[in-house]
Amino acid sequence: MARTARLSGFPEWLPAGHVVQASVEETARRVFELHGFAGIETRAVEPLDQMLRKGEIDKEVYVLRRLHADERDADSGLGLHFDLTVPFARYVVEHAGQLEFPFKRYQIQKVWRGERPQDGRFREFTQADIDVVGRDYLPFHYEVEMAVTMATLLAALPIPPAVIQVNNRKLAEGFYRAVGANEPESVLRAIDKLDKIGPEATHRLLVEQAGLSSQAADLCLDLAAIRTADSSFAEQVSALGVTGELLDEGVRELAAVVDGANAERPGSVVADLRIARGLDYYTGTVYETQLIGFESVGSIASGGRYDSLATDGRQTYPGVGISLGVTRLVSILLGNDLVEVSRPVPSAVLVAVLDEVSRERSQRVAAALRSRGIACEVAPSADKLGKQIKYADKRGVPFVWFPDVDGDSVKDIRTGEQTPADANTWDPPEDDRAPQVRSRTDDHRSTTDQEALS
Repeated sequence: MARTARLSGFPEWLPAGHVVQASVEETARRVFELHGFAGIETRAVEPLDQMLRKGEIDKEVYVLRRLHADERDADSGLGLHFDLTVPFARYVVEHAGQLEFPFKRYQIQKVWRGERPQDGRFREFTQADIDVVGRDYLPFHYEVEMAVTMATLLAALPIPPAVIQVNNRKLAEGFYRAVGANEPESVLRAIDKLDKIGPEATHRLLVEQAGLSSQAADLCLDLAAIRTADSSFAEQVSALGVTGELLDEGVRELAAVVDGANAERPGSVVADLRIARGLDYYTGTVYETQLIGFESVGSIASGGRYDSLATDGRQTYPGVGISLGVTRLVSILLGNDLVEVSRPVPSAVLVAVLDEVSRERSQRVAAALRSRGIACEVAPSADKLGKQIKYADKRGVPFVWFPDVDGDSVKDIRTGEQTPADANTWDPPEDDRAPQVRSRTDDHRSTTDQEALS
């Protein structure tokens, strides 16, 4: 097959990169399951009318169509899902009779989004989501649990420190309405662009598109500038002189999330009142997460509370969720050389072949090791032993096994140490059983974090 040009926005990692992504996903599964979330998967496609009913994402959806389909084709109204929240809402409604509520789920799957590829943004990428959904009612404390669970995951990964920024849609909408906004959603969309376009351009949007007075726009920008590591943000909001029942409710809820999450994971959460989240279905707490030192890439974990996204017309299933951008995080780690992989292949052992006549003996050794959960492979050819050792070294395999009628031996080719061994009893060191992903910077994870996941 002729070599083709790469498709931008569709990442393909080399084996070492795949090890990094698999490690992130496996850690996410462990943390999510420790917090009681059950794993599910949903189909890759959804009806367009369902995907497009919330939020301004119509230009980002990939439409599904057969090559020779016409407008009457049944597939013409389908699209690849752009996130995992909308498909999950549909899943809850369809399976409500078989689910126990509140229903806690995690989901690690690919999604597709037709946006311009750039640093940290892809057209095909993997997300790791958690959500809790109730039937007609969902207690507020789950909004605290979302932040705690994600903070626990972030602390368990070999990444730079991360901070979860939280805001509350009730706070924002209550404030915007109190200063004269007839359509708070347009103010939210303008504030959501603040980091990209700056305060002056955002002020113009607030006046020209959201219909605010210049003074009201100034107040909205003053609100967006508030950021505290605790609930002291409430005093700064009060100092702006804007009041309202919905605003006060949002302030109370945001204070509860910040103080509650930091009580369990100190320093993991800050109140940041510029956080808006562009999708329209959020109704309460909203989350975004910055990796310290890599803020320009954007949020690596986002989400929020939604009260009416999932409904069958009779019952409503309010929920709250947060999603880790696995591909975005991995791209940061690989692109900035922040992690190292002990080896790019799963094999801990290469079983040497002394000659082709005795290959069957090497295969029996490999079978015995595999039966005990030790990943291994048999040398592809009966070359000189020195060449087989070089082959193992190039692949990153740490041990070479030498079958012998007088007794087998195994060599750690990193140290040169060779010892007698029996395939039915020998074990590699625990760190060599599987590829390890380690931070190239000082290990910021505490012993407590690591022990909690073991």
